[in-house]
Amino acid sequence: MPYNRPIPDSNPRGKGGALVDSIVQAEKMIQIALVLPCAAFIGWLGGAWLDSALHQKWITLAGVTLGIISGLVAAVRLTIRFGARPQAGDDSSEGPNMSEDKK
Repeated sequence: MPYNRPIPDSNPRGKGGALVDSIVQAEKMIQIALVLPCAAFIGWLGGAWLDSALHQKWITLAGVTLGIISGLVAAVRLTIRFGARPQAGDDSSEGPNMSEDKK
């Protein structure tokens, strides 16, 4: 029978594992915090450009509103995506309803 190598760890941890994890978590929080103001700014720029191109005065307000709404949607989606992943030390990877079925 041939020798089969063990399956390598898909998430190897080195000496700086905790430091890297905290830097990644900080980056995720910064991303969530910056998405709303950036989206509102881009909406304002687009609305101001359309105002000047179409000689109107109301499109900037519509652009800012659209930017705020899209920024909120993006922030909520990021929060759900980053909050749904189990932490490294969390043993409850089965989900909340799976433990009730085993009883």
